[in-house]
Amino acid sequence: MTSVLYIAKYFPPVGGAGVQRSVKFVKYLPGFGILPVVLTEEADHGDRWSPEDSSMLAEIPAEIPVHRARWQRDPDRASDARRRAEAMIRLGVEEGRRHHVRAVFVTMSPFGDASIARRIAAELAVPWVADLRDPWAFDEFIPYRTAFHRERDKKRMELSLAGAATIVMNTPESARLVEEGIPGLRGSRITHLTNGYDAADFAGDPPDAAEGGDRRFTIVHSGYLHTAAGFEQQRKQWLNRLLGRTIKGVRRLCRSHYYLLQALEAWVARDPSVADQVELVFVGSTTETDQQLAAASAVSSMVSFTGYLPHRESVDRVRSADLLFFPMHGLAAGCRSSIVPGKAYEYMASGRSILAAVPQGDARQFLERAGSARICDPDDVAAMSAQIEEEFRQWREGGGKHRDWQPDAVAGFERRALTRRLAGILFEAAGIDAPHSAGEPESTIQKVS
Repeated sequence: MTSVLYIAKYFPPVGGAGVQRSVKFVKYLPGFGILPVVLTEEADHGDRWSPEDSSMLAEIPAEIPVHRARWQRDPDRASDARRRAEAMIRLGVEEGRRHHVRAVFVTMSPFGDASIARRIAAELAVPWVADLRDPWAFDEFIPYRTAFHRERDKKRMELSLAGAATIVMNTPESARLVEEGIPGLRGSRITHLTNGYDAADFAGDPPDAAEGGDRRFTIVHSGYLHTAAGFEQQRKQWLNRLLGRTIKGVRRLCRSHYYLLQALEAWVARDPSVADQVELVFVGSTTETDQQLAAASAVSSMVSFTGYLPHRESVDRVRSADLLFFPMHGLAAGCRSSIVPGKAYEYMASGRSILAAVPQGDARQFLERAGSARICDPDDVAAMSAQIEEEFRQWREGGGKHRDWQPDAVAGFERRALTRRLAGILFEAAGIDAPHSAGEPESTIQKVS
């Protein structure tokens, strides 16, 4: 078994979307001949993006060593960041030597952890691999103070990633952008490894939906909404344009339920009877702004919020939905998105129908290949309304898996298959031949009619 130091700020008992990638990699890497020696930090559940989810701890095999850096917290952010980095490096070097690690792997954000990985790797005299869960300075959804600050972050990205044996982006498009946009990194190996779904989470039949007269057509959205960010962008449009804070054409409000509510309102206006036959469920952490928008809608009686749920419960909600809502931000014509929100992969694996309001890019292409999505532009209210109505009609005739679902097209996103690829990257970085006994990924999707 080859040991690799695995650096991840977000790790159980912290929950949320950013944790899934690490949990599944750590879970499956031993099956491919690599022991991930986890370096993380004492859990902090201080914000919306890092809720507590102790259930995720059960997925970490008992033989995995998990080391948590601790330091005296400082209210001064700069000082606290220095103390954290020192604690992480000190513990990483100590445990790296004790476990005789052959490489260092760091998953980001925070992007500053690249320097932590680089320093530990230098102390241990081993290579390091950078894994970016988001595309850093190429993330078109993230606003900057000015266009200058975005360009400065690209330079910081170049300096931080220089020297990495491999740079792993999480979409093909983001890998292309880095190759073309940062000439200084063209000598590095740049590849991509998407997020995905765990076949174990989809084993067995989904939970039964309500029976008889209580059964309603259920539309589910799982994950975060970005309503407040969208409204803020609208309020500051002139300032954003003047300073170049956002990429031209990006419309952040689309990545919320703003247009979906309008689509439902239009449908109910055409047929008031559906108001008692349809429910819209938001699964995950939401904000007061998210809830206020729904409360002010003419279809507010159809809407409910579950709050954060343990990951398995969230997946169960996805698997039992009649229609899954997948919104992304709007982009200018001719532009491609560099990101694919993590929920896309579990949506596709479920085989349920998806209402995908998405721009051009990898997400749209993946969903088209999966065959289970009705696709429209992110702010096309009329198309959303018509597509929901058509899905409702088909549901009344007998719901279930989407009739055009292509499980073979989704199989490459299974977590164990992705982990096998990661193991290959790590063995190559360390200059080690992968063991033949590692085995092949198991069957990835249960083909249920």
